[in-house]
Formats: sequence, C-alpha cells, structure tokens
Amino acid sequence: MNLLTTIQGSMMEGFFPRGWDLAKIDACVADDPKTITQRQPWWHDKFELFPCSSVTDFDTFMGHDIALTIRRARDAGEKLAMILPVGPMGMYRWAVHFLKEWNTPCDHVYGFNMDEWSDAQGRTLPGNEPGGFQNAMQQAFYGPLGKLTVPENQRNFATAQNLPTYADKIGKLRDQGAKLVVVFGIGRVCHIAFWEPQFAGEYESEQAWRAQTHRIGAKLHPLTIEQNAITSFKSRTTLVPAFANTIGPALFLSADQIIGGADGTLARGMMWQGLSLWMTLRHQPTPWIPSTYMTTQAGRLFYVEELAGPLQAECN
Repeated sequence: MNLLTTIQGSMMEGFFPRGWDLAKIDACVADDPKTITQRQPWWHDKFELFPCSSVTDFDTFMGHDIALTIRRARDAGEKLAMILPVGPMGMYRWAVHFLKEWNTPCDHVYGFNMDEWSDAQGRTLPGNEPGGFQNAMQQAFYGPLGKLTVPENQRNFATAQNLPTYADKIGKLRDQGAKLVVVFGIGRVCHIAFWEPQFAGEYESEQAWRAQTHRIGAKLHPLTIEQNAITSFKSRTTLVPAFANTIGPALFLSADQIIGGADGTLARGMMWQGLSLWMTLRHQPTPWIPSTYMTTQAGRLFYVEELAGPLQAECN
C-alpha cells in the first residue's frame, strides 16, 4: 500500500499541484542511489552534479564555487550579476573565507536577492528584522566580507518597489559585459526562489510562463510553508509567512552559470529534499516542476549524497 493507492477520497486529493502525475514522479526515484548521476537527454552539456559526502563538505565546496566565480570575474575585469538565495546558507561562510584569503574585493559584484517574505500585497519585513532575508544576507555574507564587501548601492532586495526593476538592472549589466550567475536551492515542491509549481496553471503556454520576471505577494504552497517551518522557524508553522515576493522564470532561466545546492538532510536519517532532488534530475522539464529547468543550464548542482537514498520507508 502507498500514497498512490490511498489518495483517492482522502484529504490529499487536490493538495498537490494539479499538473503533478504522482506515478510519474515516483518513477523518477531509482533504487540504486549511484544512478542519480546518470545523464538525461535534456541536461545541458555543461551541467554537472557535484556529490558531497557531508553537509560540511557541501558548504565548503559550494562556497568555494561562489568565491571562485567572483574572483574570476574580477580577474577578467568584468562586472558580475549574482542572483542569491537565503537557503541554503552555509556556503556563504566559506565564500567569505576564500574571498578574504585571496583578498578579493567585491566592488564588481551586483547582488540580487531572489525572494523575500511578504504579505499578500507584497509588503516585506524591515531590513533589520531577524526573520527577513535582507538581514540574513547582511549577517551571512555582506557584513562578514568587511572592507571587501559588495557596495550597498549594488545590493538589491526583493521589496515590492525594487523587485520589478531587477530585469532592467540585470539587462543593463549584461549589456556592459556582465555575466549572470544564479545561485539557488531546490524547494520541497521543487520551486526555484518562491516561484511555486501551481503557478503553471495560470498560463496558456510554456512560453508565457517563461516570460515572467517576478511576482509580488506570491501565494505559497502549504508544503513550502511547512518546509520553512522545519528549516528556519524551529517547527513553528504559525510564524511562517504565507506569501513572498519572488523572481520568475525569465530571470532564473537566463543564467550564464548556475550554482545550485541540495543539502536537506536531517538527524537520524531523516530528510526533506530527497524526492525533490530526484524529481529535479529525472523528470522532463515542465512548468509544473520549476526546478527541472535548472538542469538545462550550464553549471553545477552540489548535493549531499545521503539525499540520493535509497529512499525507502523506515521508522526513526
């Protein structure tokens, strides 16, 4: 007995995004964890998986990749536009470490936070609020860089006023020779930023979906709220906002380089991101599973090997 045979008539009916074929999704998962690296026909030739044996290794390697990307752009005399997440976060400590070790100034970097908690009208928390993403970036990345940091006027946060300007700002930077690097994590329901899978049902075509640059006051999926209750709010679901401002596919699918991460393991063999990782890698790209498109771009996806499974039932 499994969910596929018991969902009819249960409270789970209508809970998952309408475009999800649960049987097809379940078939994405292989019994042998080692097969997760098998290349799929739609993967970009320069898309690669980077397995990490622990979360510590994950943080270090992903942080090094971010720092090296910043250093290479500086050595080349180029501006660099970076779309940045708040989750995963551990890699920022190591990015700061390497940039300081190399004494690499970041005044050529333009940072764009990919999302921010909001209410239904897109109103966000004050910049210094502990739960806000602006504060998180200041504490984890911009602040610790000290004198090497990204200038304040080159840091962009996803407020209702600023988020709609991202596309034009990034476009102008690219006209000046800048490359766009998208750093990201994969959500429980396979969102990128807070671009949720159910949004696919609002567009008449994939082309229309891909044209969206952002959304103000995006309504979050219940699994996204519960994921963040676990990862960021000490299980206190009542504190998690139900809306967010977020970039859209027109931005996160136009990268010159991606640096992705999946580190969603928990204690005693528990995890929240295993299925999401397999779906991202094995399901053909579809707007109903936004993360599937990240495999069609050049760059690396770092992941903790434990997430590959085997994804089998056990009591913990």
